[in-house]
Amino acid sequence: MRVWILSCVCLFLAGCGTTTTEASPESKSVEKIRPVFSADSAYAYIERQVAFGPRVPGTISHVDCGDWLVNELHRHGLYVEVQKGTMLNYAGEDQEISNIVGFFEGSIAKTVLLCAHWDTRPWSDEEESYDQRFQPVLGANDGASGVGVVLEIVRQLALLKSQGELVPSIQVVFFDCEDMGTPTHFTGQERQDTWCLGSQLWAKEYKKAISSSSESQRKIQYGVLLDMVGDAAATFPREYFSVKYAGGYVEQLWRKAYDLGYSRYFTQGQTYYPITDDHYYVNTLAGIPCLDIIDYRTNSRTGFPQWWHTQQDDMRNINKQTLQAVGETVLATICLK
Repeated sequence: MRVWILSCVCLFLAGCGTTTTEASPESKSVEKIRPVFSADSAYAYIERQVAFGPRVPGTISHVDCGDWLVNELHRHGLYVEVQKGTMLNYAGEDQEISNIVGFFEGSIAKTVLLCAHWDTRPWSDEEESYDQRFQPVLGANDGASGVGVVLEIVRQLALLKSQGELVPSIQVVFFDCEDMGTPTHFTGQERQDTWCLGSQLWAKEYKKAISSSSESQRKIQYGVLLDMVGDAAATFPREYFSVKYAGGYVEQLWRKAYDLGYSRYFTQGQTYYPITDDHYYVNTLAGIPCLDIIDYRTNSRTGFPQWWHTQQDDMRNINKQTLQAVGETVLATICLK
């Protein structure tokens, strides 16, 4: 993803199985019922992806992890297909893409898109050491964390549906080649739109498919993108393009986070930063209102955590409390009427 250098001014549970907890002192009016989300399970999903090594497109680790993700979605009852295609990369060459697309049939007339990118960056180009800049990123947080949270949400929804609970339908997309954008060492003519190649491919195809009568019943109401959602010090401000295209859903989700006592993570300020991430193309090409939950740091040179696009993006940066805050908030929000 990329931060744009731009100055910007800156739901009652129906079904969705629940557990009773104490209300947060932060909001005494909060419902005392919360959907189930297991941070331990999400952590294990992240750890499993990392065990494959860097998931750089074109490598064996990428293929093996992709096979595992397909099987895991199948295991939870999703219809799954791998969307294959090519897009031009930063150097003007064909880049093969494998988006993993799954559909979970819920029990109410509502479909929500949950998405994350599953590839990792081929270069650690934010490393101080020049030699290390050409090493691939392990991507525990930048990639695996969002996928892990989505997998756990789907697992919980499948369990709830099997128990007769009312749950929404979910379109899952794990985007490929999000992190293939122009590396800092490239000296050629930079192309436009070199980041988020997988979401560009998927969004264009979705737009075509949804115009047909056979696909109209699966029209997606809105989407949630999860990107870098595992760090202990994570902060998730309202991002510019999310507010521009999906403002009502942003307000809904950030309000739910506040009600659940997670405003430490989901900051309530009014400053928005425009970030080119997969949600940008879901909004602009597919026409689906989509928000981005992404760890952004106002006190950082890059706008992102210090481990971003370095060799330090490993399991040390994955925190279960943060995973719980994100997963519980998203699960509670998508279960709103």
